[in-house]
Amino acid sequence: MNNLPITYRGTIYPWHCDHIGHMNVMWYTGKFDEASWHFVAGLGLTPSYLRENNRLMAAVQQNITYKRELLAGNIITIRSGILEMKEKTVRFFHEMRNEETGEIAALTELTGIYMDAQTRKSTLFPEDIVERGREMAAHYNEWQSVENQSVCNNTIRFDLAGSNNASSL
Repeated sequence: MNNLPITYRGTIYPWHCDHIGHMNVMWYTGKFDEASWHFVAGLGLTPSYLRENNRLMAAVQQNITYKRELLAGNIITIRSGILEMKEKTVRFFHEMRNEETGEIAALTELTGIYMDAQTRKSTLFPEDIVERGREMAAHYNEWQSVENQSVCNNTIRFDLAGSNNASSL
């Protein structure tokens, strides 16, 4: 469907569902969190790198848009991309899709901060991480123009295929 990296694959189980019968919001957050750790590892910020260098990553903002219900038995894929890479922060997104239908079930945009584990204060990303993040962001910008999506005013705009309805994060 697109060439963003896959950062999570999973299944919706009955215990993920609430009294309404669809996946409860707490599980979206959890699955997006798991995707985030795969995503930052792709930048070079693996668990061992963070431990060995006494560094942390922390989310300071997250916004989720729910587009379609997910039910027990659905299989999902999360793909991720960078919107902006700065010296101490990274702004990125995850797109959760129902693997069978291809429909976007949810989108989230996050801002993460790189921190010193001892002082618990923000610190500069290593230059190679900043470069890798900016390369990934440039790759996303090339991809998204092909996929009928655009980033305007620091907002992701997703135009869903076959629909005149657009959703902005």
